[in-house]
Amino acid sequence: MTRAHAVGVALIAILALGATGLWLSREPIAEGVMARAYDRAMGDPFAGFPDGLSVALCGSGSPLPDPTRAGPCTAVIAGRRLFIIDSGEGSVRSMVLMRLPPARVEALFLTHFHSDHIADLGELMLQRWAEGAARSPLPIYGPTGVDQVVSGFEQAYQLDRGYRIAHHGPEVMPPSGFGASPHPFAVSSGGPDVVLIDEPDLKVIAFPVDHGQVKPAVGYLFTYKGRRVVISGDTTPSPRLQRESAGADVLVHEGLAPNLVNIQRQAAIAHHRDNLAQILHDILSYHTTPEQASAIAQRAGVRVLVFTHIIPPLPLRTLEDPFLGRSRQIFHGKVIVGRDGDMVILPAGTNHILYTSRTLTLL
Repeated sequence: MTRAHAVGVALIAILALGATGLWLSREPIAEGVMARAYDRAMGDPFAGFPDGLSVALCGSGSPLPDPTRAGPCTAVIAGRRLFIIDSGEGSVRSMVLMRLPPARVEALFLTHFHSDHIADLGELMLQRWAEGAARSPLPIYGPTGVDQVVSGFEQAYQLDRGYRIAHHGPEVMPPSGFGASPHPFAVSSGGPDVVLIDEPDLKVIAFPVDHGQVKPAVGYLFTYKGRRVVISGDTTPSPRLQRESAGADVLVHEGLAPNLVNIQRQAAIAHHRDNLAQILHDILSYHTTPEQASAIAQRAGVRVLVFTHIIPPLPLRTLEDPFLGRSRQIFHGKVIVGRDGDMVILPAGTNHILYTSRTLTLL
């Protein structure tokens, strides 16, 4: 055997032993990775955040099934205070994966009562109560009718409430913290803004938007230490929303691309799914196209436009340009086609805008 041959055999033997060692220790390695992942997941969710106003998408989808997007949900972080706007299907799971713990939610704001915006409301109430041993219900702000919505979810969860108190005890699951406390407010087209929170550093207002037959429907404006974020909710092009968005750092706006929805509709027609085809036609009448939203953002002097409530689903990133159409030519600021986990951070006392994404994974 030559020296080179002997060295080669030795190297193969060493590699084989190493591989065998890794295989035998794979379970301890996996457990170690899991321990580090959960240590990170359960740590301070706002560690490293600058004082300021941040907006994150915990659900950028719509009622149309999308494997990459939860139902409508936007998180707003003011300093170290967490607020949620809408609670669509799967959004609570996205929040947890984004390290935005339900226990830290100070209040939920609903834009309207379409099912896709309230589907996870019960889950948010439950997880906030259970995870944080909450001693008072979750405050839920919404236009007239929110008390009816809250009452329905509380009734649906009454049996589960009893199970959990009996199993874990009242110290872990304080009976007084179950459910939600509705805070209804009245809005009308042409009526005044409704001030919901008015503090020295933080102000939250609601204003009416036009969502066709869905009345009432509102958008929200958050201001914190000079930074401004507007959430459109579901709406047709709205002069009121444009006015409220004037000078905003970020406008989070819904978007429906008729050219792509028509592809879905033609498939439905071809396969005689007539009811679905009619629905896909009807939804065009009470949403906003990306180009229309871009024109609103441009006229309002917005700096960043984030699209959410994406219709239709975009399974390929190459569909983002057909979704946007001429949006980037119309709006001269930054345009983001939102995905779950996307985050925009606005440090207080500056004009800086930071972009990041909280990956939806435990690892």
